Amino acid sequence: MAEAVRSLERAFELLEHLADAGGEMALSELTEVSGLPMPTIYRLMRTLVNHGYVRQEPSKRYALGPRLIRLGEGASRLLGSWARPVLTRLVHEVGETANMAVLEGDEAVYVAQVPSKHSMRMFTEVGRRVQPHCTGVGKALLSQLPEPRVRDILARTGMDAHTPNTFTDPDALLAELERIRVQGYALDDEEQEVGVRCVAVALRGAPALTALSVSGPSARMTRETVADVVPIMRNAAEGFAKELNPS
Repeated sequence: MAEAVRSLERAFELLEHLADAGGEMALSELTEVSGLPMPTIYRLMRTLVNHGYVRQEPSKRYALGPRLIRLGEGASRLLGSWARPVLTRLVHEVGETANMAVLEGDEAVYVAQVPSKHSMRMFTEVGRRVQPHCTGVGKALLSQLPEPRVRDILARTGMDAHTPNTFTDPDALLAELERIRVQGYALDDEEQEVGVRCVAVALRGAPALTALSVSGPSARMTRETVADVVPIMRNAAEGFAKELNPS
């Protein structure tokens, strides 16, 4: 029994390594990052391939498999429901619409939202998929990734200019991401929608790349308001990250 449990733990660890690497790795790379013997990894990966949780590409590299999609979709729906109490408290404390988003592939996806009582109609809504370079949550998510991964994402998605304030140069955005890491929050300063400002924080230590945001009209979400909102959001993000990852 103990050996079966250990094999299960190792299989999950290998899936996590694949996800951290962008979804695809060679057997030698898995051996290096996991520290497991190559025959053990090969045996576990064959089992995962046979069940559809991993697929082997023609190049012999291993990639996350299609059967994980259903699990991920179900988890995303549950994540949205788990987040509602946190977002509701944010709306009560801040007075503006609160959102949560995750990184799926190359896009930020809004999985939960609680509108404020005086909210205006904005771009954000549950289920919407957006380029990450032009939103608060997107930049908060990108700030958790290494530079090569960010550059790969930007190369695939492009950097469309949605407003005059949108970052359209990769180097400028990478400098912005470094500022976000240092200051602990991301600001969408009318970069997705003119007249809308958004502040976002990453859920450090959460099982998946996740971010919370509060957004509202720029006339209400002033620079002074942002300074007041950031500590509230950090506390909310830290608490929710611990709920998601109690270990």
